[in-house]
Formats: sequence, C-alpha cells, structure tokens
Amino acid sequence: MVALRLIPCLDVAEGRVVKGVNFVGLRDAGDPVELATRYSQDGADELVFLDIAATNENRTTLIDLVRRTAEEVTIPLTVGGGINSIQGINDLLRAGADKISLNSSAVRNPDLISQGANQFGSQCIVVAIDARRNLDGNFGWDVYVNGGRKKVDLDAISWAKEVVNRGAGEILLTSMDGDGTQNGYDLDLTRSVADAVSVPVIASGGAGCLEHISQAFIQGKASAALLASLLHDSVLNIKQIKDYLLENDIYVRPVEDLLKL
Repeated sequence: MVALRLIPCLDVAEGRVVKGVNFVGLRDAGDPVELATRYSQDGADELVFLDIAATNENRTTLIDLVRRTAEEVTIPLTVGGGINSIQGINDLLRAGADKISLNSSAVRNPDLISQGANQFGSQCIVVAIDARRNLDGNFGWDVYVNGGRKKVDLDAISWAKEVVNRGAGEILLTSMDGDGTQNGYDLDLTRSVADAVSVPVIASGGAGCLEHISQAFIQGKASAALLASLLHDSVLNIKQIKDYLLENDIYVRPVEDLLKL
C-alpha cells in the first residue's frame, strides 16, 4: 500500500511566505527557509514552494531562495512559479528541487509538459490546476491562471486529463473557492479529477480541521493533502494530523519513521 502524504505549502511573495483567502488578502506568514526547515523536521512527507508572484510579475522563480531551502530540508521539494522553459526547469532541478510545478505556462504552452517529461521524467513534472466552480451554476469547474487572476477557456477535468496524457506525473489541484477559508476541501472537485486520471492528485484549498484532511483522502480520493494556514498559524502540527489519520485507519508514514531517515 502506498502511503498517503501530508505536504506543507509555502506560497512566497517578495521573499516571504504569505497566505490569503480565495487567492486575495495576502498576509505575512513567516520566513520560507525557517518554515520549510521546521516542517521537514516535524515529519512532513514533502514540501511545495510556490513563487506566486513570479508569473504576474513576468519573472523567473527566485533560484537562490530555492537553493537555500533545498539545502535545509531532507524531504522532496516541489517548486513552482514563473517556469516557462526547459532551461527554467533544469535550473530549478539543479538548485535542489526534486519536482517542478507548471501552471500558467502549461496552459499557454502545453508542449512544455511533454518536453519536460521527456527530458527529465514524468516524476519531475507536476501540473498545478487552480479551479473555481462554474459561475453559471452548472456542475463543473473553470481553470484560472496568473495566480487566480485570469479565467481561461478550459474545463478543469478535461485539462487534468490532457496534462496527464502529455506526461505530467502528478496534479496539484487547488480549489479557489476553498483556498484559505478553512471550510474544507472541494471534495467533488478532488474526487472528479482523481477518478479521471491515473496519476496522484494533491488536494489543496480549504483544510480547517482534522476531519477535512481525512475527507480529502477518503471521499476526495486524494493521494496527498496540501496544508498551509493550519500549519503556519500553529492550529495543528504534522504529528497531530498523522496520529489522527493513523487512528482512523488512514495509512500515512508515522512521524517517528520519517525522523529516523
């Protein structure tokens, strides 16, 4: 049985970790290297580092910050934001990232997914999808890019299938409706994508309590749960979450096992 994963997410802008609600109202949440180190030491399974302003500011990801983070952590690190070329992927992998996350650039140039998978392997290519429920009231979700600022003419489920066909090894799926609200993940969205693709799906957007996380795995069929506000604000820690999941027969790697590595 493959262990399910808990993945702290560091949304970074201007060199600091930030957190908002529904992608707006950003507030400072700490130093990215310090937080990454703490979560690595606390028993997180992986980390995600997203330079959320890079695409909108038309610049590349902060390589030095990625390098300093990678030097301090002992778990896999996924990095995203402003990556729009094979050279950009290569630079981040050389800086210490284990995987890279494509979002807006994948929508603009889907061939970048295939090229990245062919050159570096599908296991290195994560495609992030920011999705919001259709405003017309029909069942479904629209895709947004540029840090949630721009709606594009893509259906989230269809786009998820396409990115996997192009070689993506994992999908980071964020519910913009749930982001930062702590009202729970969008289980319909997560389950719909998980049922539609053959690769792991990371649920993101809305965790507010222990039950929400277990729901993402059971009802949502996610392979991993992304966590931000709950951890940044010290509402819960990794050990509390993993102990709860194990007590409820949800298979995750115990903190004690990871700290032995």
